Amino acid sequence: MLGPPIHFQLGVLLTMSKHGSTHDNAIRPFPRDFLWGTATASYQIEGAASVDGRQPSIWDTYSHTPGAVWNDDNGDVACDHYHRAQEDLELLGGLGVGAYRFSVAWPRVQPDGRGPANAKGLDFYRRLVDGLRERAIEPTLTLYHWDLPQAIEDRGGWCLRDTAERFAEYVNLVARALGSDVERWITLNEPWCSAWQGYGSGLHAPGIRDIGKAVAANHHLLLAHGLSVPVLREAVPSAKLGITLNLGDHRPGSSHELDVAAARRADGNLNRLFLDPIFHGRYPEDMVEHYRDARPGLSVVREGDLELISTPLDFLGVNYYFPSTVVDQSRAREARLAGFYVAPVEQFPDLRVRSLETPGRDKTSMDWEIEASGLTALLVRVRDDYTNLPIYITENGAAFDDYVDPNGRVRDLNRIAYLQEHISAVHDAIDAGVNVQGYFVWSLLDNFEWSFGYSRRFGIVWVDFPTGARLPKESYRWYRDTIASNAVEYAASLNSLTPAP
Repeated sequence: MLGPPIHFQLGVLLTMSKHGSTHDNAIRPFPRDFLWGTATASYQIEGAASVDGRQPSIWDTYSHTPGAVWNDDNGDVACDHYHRAQEDLELLGGLGVGAYRFSVAWPRVQPDGRGPANAKGLDFYRRLVDGLRERAIEPTLTLYHWDLPQAIEDRGGWCLRDTAERFAEYVNLVARALGSDVERWITLNEPWCSAWQGYGSGLHAPGIRDIGKAVAANHHLLLAHGLSVPVLREAVPSAKLGITLNLGDHRPGSSHELDVAAARRADGNLNRLFLDPIFHGRYPEDMVEHYRDARPGLSVVREGDLELISTPLDFLGVNYYFPSTVVDQSRAREARLAGFYVAPVEQFPDLRVRSLETPGRDKTSMDWEIEASGLTALLVRVRDDYTNLPIYITENGAAFDDYVDPNGRVRDLNRIAYLQEHISAVHDAIDAGVNVQGYFVWSLLDNFEWSFGYSRRFGIVWVDFPTGARLPKESYRWYRDTIASNAVEYAASLNSLTPAP
């Protein structure tokens, strides 16, 4: 017996797909001290791949591997932010943000992943931090956004415990150099991507496909976080410390017990393998059982590791982009018959899940469904199950097929609509009592979008990659005005979303 038909959920999903609230056309003010920002990442924008002592990262190696990245693009030049930082600081100043989230490139500061700091690399980040301070913009520094020194990967990368220990040494170098001018520190960005796409599916650098290694990398990344927190506390006693996780709201495609279990497995892999160790000091029992036979897997865990990983933090960074609806792989045929598009293959066959696309729901050019209510639901769940710490939305944004029109403007109204709905969803979470204290748009600039190369544009500033020229989009102006008003208008018509120059 197959149980309740999958279309039982369809009406519910469609009613939630457009808006997460009933506050139509209301001006919704945010708390007075709410922090507005935008974000970037080192490999995606800096370029200058072999300048001033920088050595290759795993992304340099991966992007130069034929066929690994769309169009064989790479980050050798990217947005050339290394040479155009002053121009980008002016864009930030004009935007009016209170904070800017950027990442430090480990191979720029410590080229071989061990030994003394590269002075020229640190000098670049000193200049950047000084420029932010001069504009009254708080630096929010991410210590690891995926660009592991290739020399460390050659020794085993995140599959080895030694990498976590090397990371703590690198963190100490950065903290001693920049600590007096940086208040908010993020240890890792999206460790799920580093572990599971880097070592599990092979879709990201270093391109390894081995579930056992992905599980081990999962643990060693969290251990690196745990080891670095006391290092940061000692070097920068006044610092606010956190970690950024990419989290998702996983929903079963029906009420059938197999689909409910499939959603639970997907949630365990993406969310609970990180939230449970950080906030509860343990790995979830169902995931421990699921990966019991994976090698090396969780056999790498040592006594005391989870105590380190669960060291108290000052905030949690949450990255959210899209919802996720799944069914058990055995029910994929019934899902198709019910009118859903079912993903033909999943990154991790061991999870035995298939993702669904909801008919009629809008998508971004990443093929990601748009549903802002998933962000509200996720934030309430994190509060209820894990922590009431301050939460910052450290990434949220959308890629669309932008273009410069004949009048020299990028009228990205679809991005404005996306941002408006998601910022309003954050407001819904605050109304529900979630301690959300800030929001960072991804991204300031169009950039190197990992395996998609330069084919996807997330920026609120257009970048002409052949020349490096910058052009603020309509979304830049809209976000500028949103920041200035410290409020969002819920569900305004698209015609009203084009601000004056």
